[in-house]
Amino acid sequence: MNIIRMVDANDMEDIAIGGAVLGTGGGGDPHVGKLMAQQAIRKYGPVKLMDVMELADDALVVPVCMMGAPTVMTEKLPQGDELMNAFRALEAVMGRKIDAVLCGEAGGVNSTTPFVVAASSGLPLIDGDGMGRAYPELQMVTFTLHGVSATPMVLCDDKGNSLVLETVSNAWTERLARAATIEMGGSALLAFYPMSGAVAKKAVVAGTLSLCARIGETLRAARAEHSDPVKALVDLLGAKTLFHGRIMDIERRTEGGFARGKATLTGVEDWRGQTLRLDFQNEFLIAESDGKVLATTPDLIAVVEADSGAPVTTDSLKYGQRLMALAWPCNPLWRTPGGIELVGPRYFKYDHDYVPFE
Repeated sequence: MNIIRMVDANDMEDIAIGGAVLGTGGGGDPHVGKLMAQQAIRKYGPVKLMDVMELADDALVVPVCMMGAPTVMTEKLPQGDELMNAFRALEAVMGRKIDAVLCGEAGGVNSTTPFVVAASSGLPLIDGDGMGRAYPELQMVTFTLHGVSATPMVLCDDKGNSLVLETVSNAWTERLARAATIEMGGSALLAFYPMSGAVAKKAVVAGTLSLCARIGETLRAARAEHSDPVKALVDLLGAKTLFHGRIMDIERRTEGGFARGKATLTGVEDWRGQTLRLDFQNEFLIAESDGKVLATTPDLIAVVEADSGAPVTTDSLKYGQRLMALAWPCNPLWRTPGGIELVGPRYFKYDHDYVPFE
């Protein structure tokens, strides 16, 4: 088995920051996930990060993640064993041992929770995920584009409840799992999308966790050198700065198991006299300035602190913050007709066709 790197507790600092950047505002609080992963690694040992192409074709690979509104996750912390409960329960349902762990989405807490399972189980973690970013709904993964079923799936909560789902489509999985998550208190931990190694080689967005680490390392190095961390981030990602301004208004509500709302920024420096509106459903979905659409899903829109480059999630937006909005192109899989249908602006009820951000 070719191991890309061993990930220890200290590495989780950079990975959590990078996951929050790729999370485009969603995916939950990266600090919570980082602490969970560090605790597991210190207890069980470092995590083996593995190239997806090194998997045996008949290997069984299972992604894990946390589901729910980020605003709930910051107040309702996991007990710590729910992820392993879901993982082992799905293993029992499948009737065979799982060979590798996979990240469901590269966002906030969900870029770090797979390290908890990998450390606790001693299994390798695949360097990749199902999005290359974060999206709000369970069916919005590259696995769906490759015909992988989200079920059998196991959801667990902090009270000890667990639920096994078998559904007719991944869209139905989202509907039923979302309803269960709401009843479980607004957040749940789950294991889902079991797939073979052969399928994973085609369906996984490869290299995501290594990119998370590079993002964190890049921001840390820029601060240590007293250079511009936002510019360093823009250069690394091939991104563009959409806007620089302060939050003048924020509307946020937890609705239907999601954090929904919009933030309005008023420009400073080169953007003085302009405004920017960011709409979000857990993640930032559309950036619009004075009536002009600047970027939309599936391309990535992230918000960072203007001075430090630190990512800011949708649940931590506050009045008066001075922020910079960045955008960069998504993985090519999302620009296919199937990808646009699954995660394009019209799916989220915006009256805009997708225009690739370059």
